[in-house]
Amino acid sequence: MSKTLIAFFSRADENYFGGAMRYVKVGNTEIVVGLMEELIDADTFKIEMKDPYSPVYMTCIDEAKRDKQNDARPELVNYPGSIDDYDTIVLAYPNYWGTFPMAVATFLERYDFSGKTILPLCTNEGSGLGSSVSDIKKYTKGADVKSGLAITGSRAANSKGDVENWFKANGLM
Repeated sequence: MSKTLIAFFSRADENYFGGAMRYVKVGNTEIVVGLMEELIDADTFKIEMKDPYSPVYMTCIDEAKRDKQNDARPELVNYPGSIDDYDTIVLAYPNYWGTFPMAVATFLERYDFSGKTILPLCTNEGSGLGSSVSDIKKYTKGADVKSGLAITGSRAANSKGDVENWFKANGLM
């Protein structure tokens, strides 16, 4: 088993790209995860909601806003049995209302991250990391949460160099 786990939340369907809506078959975060897999040896786990958000972008953001306001913990389809064998967790997610989607909180609350290194990566369309890095620290007591990397979603397919530099700076390459 690899010592690194890439855990990620990503959403396809209708997405926002620099002022316009566009349908995509693969979400921006998952595109970046594909580039990560080309760069390092890691296991991957996709954080998937049992009841996913709407494929319609405007409805999705309303649902995500409601979940954030209610501090909801959406049920996930499945979970890794354990994260004990991993030293490093790359946690990748889109920026939903200034932080990660609440499904990521569901994932984080399930495990003990003491002694682990967490590398946050956030895809967004101009809002950056928001409060996601400090929010991750609240859920992962005892972990070493490193500086995050913000990737503009519409540039996800062209972000390999940024990811590679970030991995090198954090000792993964």
